[in-house]
Amino acid sequence: MKNLLIIGARGFGREVYSLATECKEYGREFVVKGFLDDKFDALNNYKEYPPIVGSVESYLIEEDDIFICALGNVDAKKKYVQIVLDKGGTFISLIHPTAYISKNTHIGQGCVICRNVMISCDVEIGNFVSLLPFSGIGHDGVVEDWCHIDSHVSCAGFVHLHSMVAVHTGAIIHPKKEVEDNAVVGAGSVVIRNVKKNTTVFGIPAMRLDIH
Repeated sequence: MKNLLIIGARGFGREVYSLATECKEYGREFVVKGFLDDKFDALNNYKEYPPIVGSVESYLIEEDDIFICALGNVDAKKKYVQIVLDKGGTFISLIHPTAYISKNTHIGQGCVICRNVMISCDVEIGNFVSLLPFSGIGHDGVVEDWCHIDSHVSCAGFVHLHSMVAVHTGAIIHPKKEVEDNAVVGAGSVVIRNVKKNTTVFGIPAMRLDIH
């Protein structure tokens, strides 16, 4: 039996804990050992969660430990996952039993696939990707490493999300559009043209924001 540690004990961490306990592997292949977070009082006002056992930086990995990252910020996710990887840690993917995953689809390591996610056929999902409830990836889509896709996001067929993209709640990305590295799509936006790297877009249609 493996012992799962969840990186992050804030809101998303509690959601991922619930997801883990609803996966078919829970209690058969793994149990949840606890959280890793440097805010040791993060769970003080909450009941029936496993403990925070240490910070990512200080934790000493044990033989049967496995990991999942529950950080919504893509930069923080990459930072703390890399710390664990450098220590020799192993990440698993969590896929909720209500998620629909069609044929010829590949999902990498360390992914979080939440309740009622829809992934169509011939899709490539990279490593350490988060897909929140009711999000969808259309046929022939590509989602590269470290992306975070919020709930109720719709990515149509042939959409390509490059590395470390964040797409926020309710956004719609039209077919064959690309969102390049480190870009952000704001909540409720409709993307009808490609999004350049390191930019933030928002609105209907989505337009670039100049953030100072």
